[in-house]
Amino acid sequence: MTHVVIIGAYGSAGAAAAGDLVEMDGIELTLIDDGDPGGGLCILEGCMPSKEVLSAAAHRFQARHDDRLVGDIPDVDLEAVVETKNDRTRGWAGHRRDSIHEMAERDDVTFVHDTATVVDDHTVRAGGTDYDADYIVVATGSSVNVPDVPGIEDVEFMTSKDVLHATEFPDSGIVMGFGYIGMEMVPYLAEAGGMDLTVIEHDERPIDEADPAFGDEARRIYEDNWAIDIPTNCYEQRLEPTDDGGVRLSVEFEDGSEEAYEADQLFCFTGRRPTVEGLGLENAGVSPEGDWAQETMQSRDADHVYAIGDVNGKEPILHVAKEQGFTAAENIRRQEAGAEPQPYENVHHHVIFSGLGIYPFARVGHTEGTANAAGYDVVTATRQASDDGVFKSKDVSDGLAKLVVDADDGTVLGWQGLHYHADSFAKTLQIVVELGLDVRDLPDRAYHPTLPENLDGLIRDCTAQLE
Repeated sequence: MTHVVIIGAYGSAGAAAAGDLVEMDGIELTLIDDGDPGGGLCILEGCMPSKEVLSAAAHRFQARHDDRLVGDIPDVDLEAVVETKNDRTRGWAGHRRDSIHEMAERDDVTFVHDTATVVDDHTVRAGGTDYDADYIVVATGSSVNVPDVPGIEDVEFMTSKDVLHATEFPDSGIVMGFGYIGMEMVPYLAEAGGMDLTVIEHDERPIDEADPAFGDEARRIYEDNWAIDIPTNCYEQRLEPTDDGGVRLSVEFEDGSEEAYEADQLFCFTGRRPTVEGLGLENAGVSPEGDWAQETMQSRDADHVYAIGDVNGKEPILHVAKEQGFTAAENIRRQEAGAEPQPYENVHHHVIFSGLGIYPFARVGHTEGTANAAGYDVVTATRQASDDGVFKSKDVSDGLAKLVVDADDGTVLGWQGLHYHADSFAKTLQIVVELGLDVRDLPDRAYHPTLPENLDGLIRDCTAQLE
């Protein structure tokens, strides 16, 4: 029997790897996780609970935003929001744990609810027992990244986890971090919490992975619809408490000028870092720093040690974590068969639930910039949401979308959308991009009046440029 030890079995990556390996002949599994209650970051403190709270704020925003509705604007009952969120996420996490425990009912599978430590090249210790492993799969996820800003140790701050559990908020806040997490949490704080916010943006605009027009539109939506100020091209210099119990943040702008902002509360949405502290990977000759995992999911220092999901620092997205788990399982099978492990490859497919999820940003495949950098000659089409009457009818006319097509053969290379239901559009475009379809072969006849008529316009505009 080939013995595989998975550290972090409750998480999305670890559970995916376990689910594939458990069906392979000749595999003995030891599944280890110290989660309490356990179930993975996404389910318990990440993407699922954030959608729960965003939905409540979205309903309020749409009621407030629609001039056809009269009467008092409802408040968001934060206690009810958190209670409902907890009830649902704990249920989902329970299903995840049950799936692992069901695997452990098999004769060749052991589950250990404890913290794991790598003792040497092939030994993992957990629950007072040493397990000899042919392969070690590390799937321990990520932890909050606290920025090294002078004075941060002197002030209190809230992370996204704190926000998801909070039942009250102060009047004002300063936000450090305006990536995926910040884009979600900032309008929630403003809408559900009624806060005035200053959001520090290091670059000229948010959404680094998008063409500039999308970041500009996102910033406009945020500043037009909520009490949000987004100073750009600036970096945090120092933090200090104020006499009234608040916080003061000094920033320096690109031109060398400085500004100080004060508020009641500091929020740190400054990303996450791989959770490797205390694992003892160095005892197996593995240095978990930088780009420490190959595309095969094997560590660069030891080909029997795999790193999947957030812990490898590559792409902290749930569906990617699961696919990396499947890749690791398959490559272990290949190694045992004497075959070459294969790299994990995927098409860029991201969604940011910006604007309370009413105005999400989605990207599949290339932008115009990345396509040019890859050597493609392209044609593009851009369409505003307001170009299609159905967006106006639904009172969600902000935003835009863009299609990128290979000018030589018509292959759709990529799409971006920042508009109502762009997250759902992304699945259609994933199929188009991953199958390498020609834009001229795509039907441009969405049912009228429906939102995908916006996509019809992009298809027609790009097709016309190829003729």
